[in-house]
Amino acid sequence: MSKYLVLLTMFLSTILYAKNIVYDFNTTSLSHWHTYGSWKITQDKDQNILSMMKRSKGSYNLCYNTDVDFLDGVISVDFKANSGEIDQGGGLMWRVQDEDNYYVARFNPLEDNFRYYIVHHGWRSEIASARVHLSVGWHTMKVIQKGTNFTAYIDGVKYFDLEDEHLQQEGAVGVWSKADAHTSFDNLNIVLHKR
Repeated sequence: MSKYLVLLTMFLSTILYAKNIVYDFNTTSLSHWHTYGSWKITQDKDQNILSMMKRSKGSYNLCYNTDVDFLDGVISVDFKANSGEIDQGGGLMWRVQDEDNYYVARFNPLEDNFRYYIVHHGWRSEIASARVHLSVGWHTMKVIQKGTNFTAYIDGVKYFDLEDEHLQQEGAVGVWSKADAHTSFDNLNIVLHKR
């Protein structure tokens, strides 16, 4: 009997200490988002999606929401690489302090790789890389952050499980692409875990 009580307590604790936020872009406008580059809510098969339309003046195209204070939890997003000659694809950014300080995980179909970076004072440094080949079309990226531990998945396959101590402050969450990578995103799901 005590075993079931412990499990119930753990389950209720998870509910009490987790908050779920979903941006599906059917009901989400970009009025509370910081953008670098031109981002627009477009349509794909009658579904509203977020698309990067024109690159920023800098190297990175950012779209993040500062209403979210993310430290630990789970983030996932559907993404589709549409085009780009210099770069393609993109991914998630989290613990965003500002446009020059954040974590990013991104997939690039031109290079067939999935990478995890820290951007610190505007400089991007690679922390981990994996060879990944994906078919053309929509895929799902997921990041789980707990303290300094980071795990990352694409389509349910885990590619990273490592520790990093660079950025330990809560921050915003959003999506990211580089250079002329025209990428679309949908169903940005954020589960906040409280310590």
